[in-house]
Amino acid sequence: MGIIRQLANAFWCEDVWLPPNTTWADLEKNDIIRHTDYRDLIYPLPMALVLLLVRYVFERYWFAPIGLSLGIKNSRQKKAPNNAVLEKAYSCKGKIKHKQIKGLAKQLDWTERQVERWLRLRHSQDKPSTLTKFCENSWRCFYYFTAFHCGIFCLWDKPWLWDINQCWYEYPHQSLTDDVWWYYMISLAFYWSLTVSQFTDVRRKDFWQMFVHHMAAISLLSLSWICNLTRIGTLVLLVHDIADILLEAAKMAKYSGYQRVCDTIFAVFTITWIVTRLGIYPFWIIYSTTIEAPAIVAMFPAYYIFNSLLTLLLLLHVIWTYLILKIVCNSLKAGQMEGDIRSSSCDDVSSEEKAADAANGIQPKGRSVSPKIPVTE
Repeated sequence: MGIIRQLANAFWCEDVWLPPNTTWADLEKNDIIRHTDYRDLIYPLPMALVLLLVRYVFERYWFAPIGLSLGIKNSRQKKAPNNAVLEKAYSCKGKIKHKQIKGLAKQLDWTERQVERWLRLRHSQDKPSTLTKFCENSWRCFYYFTAFHCGIFCLWDKPWLWDINQCWYEYPHQSLTDDVWWYYMISLAFYWSLTVSQFTDVRRKDFWQMFVHHMAAISLLSLSWICNLTRIGTLVLLVHDIADILLEAAKMAKYSGYQRVCDTIFAVFTITWIVTRLGIYPFWIIYSTTIEAPAIVAMFPAYYIFNSLLTLLLLLHVIWTYLILKIVCNSLKAGQMEGDIRSSSCDDVSSEEKAADAANGIQPKGRSVSPKIPVTE
């Protein structure tokens, strides 16, 4: 117990977590100011489980019926013919190399094209249905829409929404209100739920980038809570939620077959994304945390960590903006929204491959290309 207490005391060092001349005793509960309590960070964990349950109910009994009514099919790709040899090769970890394909073709007395075709079908067979992806996006769209409007309702009468320097005046002795408490806890719970569900949701190409994003968001929210930086934290949440609503809505329109609606929403999303993520976020929030805050508040180590995480988030925004603009350029050339930086579908089959399949007596199978819009959080 003595060692644990020493480690805890070393971790919760006041020189690291608090501004100069401030102690933990100064942040104890009192009748005048309600400071944040780091022990509250345990609440988002059970709340995340509740959100996962709510998501399951909503997807099954609300979003799925809506998707079916829009004509979205719940069918998967046609199954590949049973083949024990190829199934064993497919189940092995790692990508099957061309040398292995040649060996399998020789073993089965097939052409290499037939083996490749079977592997593509088998890979597509594991992909989730369009309805499943529609339900996932519907849930995220519903959450971001609700969270953004709750954030507006929560912050409308708060002075720091209109004057960001109010985030730093009298810091760290800034009182916490009940609405901000709930706004923070539910946001943390949502990101915890995303971190868990990411391993069961549709697998995207930027899986690890999104994992880093979720971890950075959780770290930012937790760190700002411990340091009572909730005012600037609420602004970060508000700026990030609005563009995500449009992105998820565009994907929903794509899955539903409303291409023009999808293109229109995506165009509005692109503008909103650039304005909020590369405009308001760096030139209003990060500018304040980097330039204005040090002139008002005495700096401390945890604050530099907090600001570094904000910068990491901006770096992710820059990367995703490049990918989004790449999609826009390709779409302008093609005439519609195509090319998915986070597509869950297997690689497209070229016309040459289709011709080769036909020459080898392989009939082309029906395959649905997943909606091709980048997904960011």
